[in-house]
Amino acid sequence: MANTQVAAPAAKKAPKANGTSRIGIKDAIWVIVICGIIAFANFFLNLGSASNFEGGDTNGSPLNIWGTIFKGGIIVPVIHTLLLTVLFMAIERVIALSKCIGKEKLATFVGKIKKDIKAKDFDAALKDCDKQGGSVANVVRAAVIAYQQADQTTGIKKEVKIARIQQAHEEAIAVEMPTLTMNLPIIATIVTLGTLTGLLGTVVGMIKSFQALAQGGGGDSVELSAGISEALINTAFGIGTSWLAVVSYNFFTNRIDKIAFALDEIGYSIAQTYAATHAEEA
Repeated sequence: MANTQVAAPAAKKAPKANGTSRIGIKDAIWVIVICGIIAFANFFLNLGSASNFEGGDTNGSPLNIWGTIFKGGIIVPVIHTLLLTVLFMAIERVIALSKCIGKEKLATFVGKIKKDIKAKDFDAALKDCDKQGGSVANVVRAAVIAYQQADQTTGIKKEVKIARIQQAHEEAIAVEMPTLTMNLPIIATIVTLGTLTGLLGTVVGMIKSFQALAQGGGGDSVELSAGISEALINTAFGIGTSWLAVVSYNFFTNRIDKIAFALDEIGYSIAQTYAATHAEEA
């Protein structure tokens, strides 16, 4: 009599936990546009106010730091646009990554899942994922469901089942990872763009300074000082913008690396738990 084996069920897609969609701002171009409007409005309305200059004329000497910044020229609001974009994207990433991790701390959640898996309490593991929410819980949920399906399937070698668990885990990571890294390329671009824009403003300011020197005469001292101010102001804001962008980018990259490491750890733990608690089928 021929041996009968239960065929492996078709692979099922893990249902998504509540609130699992792309977390973050998708159309970042509008953020840049809004930041640009704010920067240029502030430049012309506040920094360029007549009260910031002698005689109420922007061609006069500045009376305070705001007038001095205005003397930096049209490059100033461009750099301010980049600066505001970095600040806004940094805030957006803090909120988005917090939602991706979920309600509890990552270490606490990983500990709960490991405990549930060792006890083969799949329902508790899935409930913990639903309670946690976010992209991390989605990845763990996919691996737990793959474990549960492997546990209920017969007629397949253990190595194949382990490979399926690992595959489900890796596919879930591939789906959720864009949520974690969303908008980081913009911050990375501003790291270089801030310095280059500041350098552009510096070059323009120095050109004006040399033009004032070429004309000669004491009456050109105002033009000379304006050119130097434009050069220094743009240099300062360009360096400051790049500095903030570098710090932000490295901070978020490091945080994402920690999340990825924790996901790899729990995926390996789930696969190894299955390997240790299940014997090879005959």
